[in-house]
Amino acid sequence: MRIGFASDIHALVENRKLILGGVTVPFERGELAHSDGDVLYHALAESILGALALGDLGTHFPDNDNKYKDMDSALIVRSVVKMMDEKGYLVNNVDISISLEKPKLKPYILKMRENVATLLNVDLDKVSIKAGTNEGFDAVGKGEAVKAEAIVLLKEKE
Repeated sequence: MRIGFASDIHALVENRKLILGGVTVPFERGELAHSDGDVLYHALAESILGALALGDLGTHFPDNDNKYKDMDSALIVRSVVKMMDEKGYLVNNVDISISLEKPKLKPYILKMRENVATLLNVDLDKVSIKAGTNEGFDAVGKGEAVKAEAIVLLKEKE
């Protein structure tokens, strides 16, 4: 068994889509990022990389490389899952927390979980996603940013 943790945060700006777990959430602002900015997928991918001791997202997907400009972050997760498979591991379970003041994410959580389960090739009950606010504290609490944290438990293939 191996465990990995990661956190990702992006500023919220106008003229960008808010994409979380592959779901475009209707909102007047979205993530400022080189890729599509999906903090949930970024934290998930980096937690897997961490569990495998393969470095961070910037090592594999540098933000100064134009081939990753506006990239669908699902492709990042797929690439990391391939690395995990090649190392002989699979996901036992994942727990992800999203911090965002607005909008409320409850209507979108199930679809996010389904998307993650599909990308990881696991049953839905292996994927937990929660959303909360920062109660007005820091950049997230002031509505200036969105943050995701992910922890993943990997197990060796049988």
